Amino acid sequence: MVPALLALVAVAATTMPAALAPADAAAAATTAAGPPVAVMVDAIPAATTGGALAAATLDAVPVTAAASTTAGTDAAAAAATSGPPAAVPGASAPPSSVRTQEPEEDELVQRYAPVVRVREQLEPCGDGEPYLPVDVDVLMDNDGVALRGPWTTNDLVGIAPSADDIGAGLLDYHLDFPGDALDPGCGYEQWARTVSSGTVPTVYGRVVEDAARPDQLAVQYWFFYIFNDFNNLHEGDWEMIQLVFDAPDAAAALEVDPTSIGYSQHSGAERADWGDKKMEIVDGTHPVVYPAEGSHANFFSPALYLGASSATGVGCDDATGPHTQLRTRTDVVPTAGYQDGYPWLGFRGRWGERQEAFYNGPTGPNMKTQWTAPIRWSEDSWRDTSATVPLGASLTPTATDAFCGVVESGSNLLRQLIRNPPAVLVGLGVLVALLALIASRTSWGPGDPYPVRQRRSWGRIIVAAKRMYTRHPLLFMGIGLVYVPVMLLAAGLQWLLVEAGELTSLVDTDGDQNAATVFVVVLLGGAISLLAYFCVVAATAQALRDLDDGQPVTVLGAYRAVRAKLRPLALVAVRLVLVVWALLLFVFTAPLALIYAVRNGFAVQAVMMEDRPAGAAFHRSRDVVRGQWWRATAVAALVVGLGAITGPFVGVVLLLVSEGSFNVINLITALVYVVTIPFVALVLGYLYVDLSLRAGSPDAGEDRPEVPAGALP
Repeated sequence: MVPALLALVAVAATTMPAALAPADAAAAATTAAGPPVAVMVDAIPAATTGGALAAATLDAVPVTAAASTTAGTDAAAAAATSGPPAAVPGASAPPSSVRTQEPEEDELVQRYAPVVRVREQLEPCGDGEPYLPVDVDVLMDNDGVALRGPWTTNDLVGIAPSADDIGAGLLDYHLDFPGDALDPGCGYEQWARTVSSGTVPTVYGRVVEDAARPDQLAVQYWFFYIFNDFNNLHEGDWEMIQLVFDAPDAAAALEVDPTSIGYSQHSGAERADWGDKKMEIVDGTHPVVYPAEGSHANFFSPALYLGASSATGVGCDDATGPHTQLRTRTDVVPTAGYQDGYPWLGFRGRWGERQEAFYNGPTGPNMKTQWTAPIRWSEDSWRDTSATVPLGASLTPTATDAFCGVVESGSNLLRQLIRNPPAVLVGLGVLVALLALIASRTSWGPGDPYPVRQRRSWGRIIVAAKRMYTRHPLLFMGIGLVYVPVMLLAAGLQWLLVEAGELTSLVDTDGDQNAATVFVVVLLGGAISLLAYFCVVAATAQALRDLDDGQPVTVLGAYRAVRAKLRPLALVAVRLVLVVWALLLFVFTAPLALIYAVRNGFAVQAVMMEDRPAGAAFHRSRDVVRGQWWRATAVAALVVGLGAITGPFVGVVLLLVSEGSFNVINLITALVYVVTIPFVALVLGYLYVDLSLRAGSPDAGEDRPEVPAGALP
């Protein structure tokens, strides 16, 4: 709950519309020009994986009559005339013979038309990218689209507005598609498939100058998606990429290579020098773009990206494979008089349902800075890199592992708060009252840590553990330091597997976030994490026993005792892990995993505090829990749960408020466990003693003076 509440603040910084261009400048470019041209991208061969659904659903590739003589178009023209947007791996639509009055601009736009690769979707409403860049004309004169005015959110102006209707400007008006943006379900995906049936995914290209930079030129490609299915859900989504040339006009640009290229990502953009190693270029001129699933932020490479600002989006953008390469059509928008052929480009309202804050529909291209000042926008807004999520899990849940889920949970809670504030506030109030009631049902004092062997309420157990920890902080933090070498061991083994071992070829093909690689790395990280956890729990139990007996205790002495009992501890750990994992393989046996873990989870304490062999330790654990399972489960779950989320919580805060390296933040997260896990182990040790006494063990002896622990070696 705490991380989710934190994310309420975080998600408020997520994708915002880019800065608006001066409306007068955008609206002024209405001088007469020739008719618009629809130019299909030439065949762009490129290897791609997946694409089964897209290939299976290709029913039509609309082409103009003038294009019918182009090689390869006969089969397309003969295809059926209905179905979802065309998306064929390794293919692209044939070119059109229609030209604009500026052939150099057409040629330039055509030459650098992007190759678009989206995350593969194998079945409708399943995983993968369901929204493809659509031909905006499918929205015009469509009776599923409403035009609403600026007076209230529901002032209906008309149904099925035409391109000319919205091209009149209509500042503060908005389009409204069928569905509820805050509760999209599968409705928008189904509607998008319906309205775009028989059309080809469309890219809008244009050549544009910047008055303040007369010696440079920009070529832009704009994409429109029906819905943005990211943490900031909203109808309509405009994205773009831009190439920059050191040339005064299109004719000169045809003689040189681009100098740089930028991909829009939320309210910012990432740049690259033309030919940079992070770029993929097909046939020497066509840049490959990877739109992230749902958000459509554009990336140069397939990966999982993490953003923590409005420019990068708050959350995780998934552009991992496998991918489907789209068969796109590029419409060339004239530089001057673009509204003659594309009147909807004059719309000054929002391309989606009006909602609060970042759930609002976006403004169109003509309302953004890059429409009229593309070079200055690139100088002010482009950054050099995007942050990828480090691969795998090593010791414990890392900050980057937790960030994606925390922000998503916080966004969902915020959506519910906006949709139904009373219900959410009542629910939060009930939760707080329930926690207060639970806290009042136990006694919290006295919480003396000595003698260890005495019965305590669960509140006193927590207080006693805290006081024992604060009396010997160096001892218990020293015990927790085992996490540092184990973390380095995990990172080294993961690097060997991914970068220098058997997984290298798989990573090169499908990226480092493919299912097989992630499974192996997480399995390895989980195993090593459990090793560190069992070591800390065992050493802490030994220290607690020795302190209660009045013996001097050191970190090395505690771990020597662990080494002396390594065989029974190893047998306990292996049995616990294997049985619990086996029970977690199936949904119907998952509850048995919890029951088994609690009944047998105190075997480590039985080994260390009572010198029992592995088999007898399991029997002892079951004996002390018998009849007290709910008590043991509640206390253990509370403390272990809080201990588990503390590290990621600190890491998520650091990700939101700092610009530190992800690896450094994950290291800090691991160091938090150095402090917190020994406390968790202390609570479990006190809980085991309490359960033992309640199960009929001999009463505790008299209180005794504390013996200071030895200094940290």
